[in-house]
Amino acid sequence: MGEFLLELWSFMRERKKFWLTPIIFFIVLLGGLVVFTSGSAVAPFIYTLF
Repeated sequence: MGEFLLELWSFMRERKKFWLTPIIFFIVLLGGLVVFTSGSAVAPFIYTLF
């Protein structure tokens, strides 16, 4: 996983694709939200966000 992140960072730095950073951050944040709330009592309230 660390190698992937280093390769992604070097790609973004080399090709000047820094605008991808907020998109990747948002996707990881939403993915974490789905994973951490899948089995909890908070899960029904997540559907109101979408």
